[in-house]
Amino acid sequence: MVTHLGVQSCHDLLKLELLATVQIPLRRVKTMRKALSEKNMLNSFLKEHAYRVSPISSRSSNLTIHPLRNIMNMLYVGNITIGTPPQEFQVVFDTGSSDLWVPSIFCNSPACYTYAIFNHLKSSTFRPTRRIFTIKYSSGWIKGAVAYDTVWIGDLVSIDQAFGLSVLADGFEGMPFDGILGLNYPNISVSGAIPIFDNLKNQGAISEPVFAFYLNKNKRGGSVVMFGGVDHRYYKGELNWVPLIQAGDWRVHMDSISMKKKVIACSGGCEALLYTGTSLIQGPSSLVDDIHKLIGTTPQGSKHYVSCLTINTLPSIVFTINSINYPVPARAYILKDSRGECYTTLKANSWSPSTETWILGDVFLRRYFSVFDRGNDRIGLAQAV
Repeated sequence: MVTHLGVQSCHDLLKLELLATVQIPLRRVKTMRKALSEKNMLNSFLKEHAYRVSPISSRSSNLTIHPLRNIMNMLYVGNITIGTPPQEFQVVFDTGSSDLWVPSIFCNSPACYTYAIFNHLKSSTFRPTRRIFTIKYSSGWIKGAVAYDTVWIGDLVSIDQAFGLSVLADGFEGMPFDGILGLNYPNISVSGAIPIFDNLKNQGAISEPVFAFYLNKNKRGGSVVMFGGVDHRYYKGELNWVPLIQAGDWRVHMDSISMKKKVIACSGGCEALLYTGTSLIQGPSSLVDDIHKLIGTTPQGSKHYVSCLTINTLPSIVFTINSINYPVPARAYILKDSRGECYTTLKANSWSPSTETWILGDVFLRRYFSVFDRGNDRIGLAQAV
């Protein structure tokens, strides 16, 4: 939702006290906030694991492969630049939202103190607007203005791209990214901007309206997002194509969820959202609780722990989608915290949709190479290499 006001300059944004509030279900922000709340641990990690992969995309034919950085198996960020000359930002490439936003030079919230901020005064291609927006997340909010400028993802360029400049933010302190780059459909956009993928497609920067993700556990590199095609070296076998329930969201029908050939959730079918900005697997509270009981977890705070010695004996969780089984073994759905203790990556949804809905985040997508096909409104899945 965008509110049109008589804003004469970017400075005026700091004086605005009444902004429209929009609620959108970005549960992943809350998940990452909790997972990365131990700031000392996070800062140590970032110092020890510098961004060693090349920030420059590789281009072969019409396919652009852009490197992503794995941060503690909780989220993946990649470099983009905005403006002329370019200013660099690390953003989450997120299939669960459609807006691109980064902090403005005018952002004086504590959340912006450690972020890269965009200085519009240094860009010759910057174009402001009088549109402001507010996005309220489950764990915080941002307020800002819509502007236009040149955005680069590696060697892909989107001319006159609409994006958000946040001037106020709360709930993002300590997060290891500057902003979010949404890769969902245009109708999901909160700011009313045409998403960057749509602009790349419309401007002829990519030959095919598809993008794909290869996510792995290697914190020193290897994870990528690719635009305009698919590199077959990143997966085994054939891609299994799953039609979307309807164009407008990366949502598919899921047949069931099972363990040891027994259905434990999604009985009779349900819906699944494939969101790269979500670290965990999320579902209805009662069903997640049932699975935790089957696994034999012990709750401690917001996490459910198991003995690390039991990982090799715990069964896989099998997600059946379009009649194809996608098993996720215990070594994938159980992670270690900073103390070396093991916890599950299953999380209860903080929202209550009318139909049973699961979010398959990075825990699932690390196992399966994913292709998001806007041209045919479908998702392709295959065993990742």
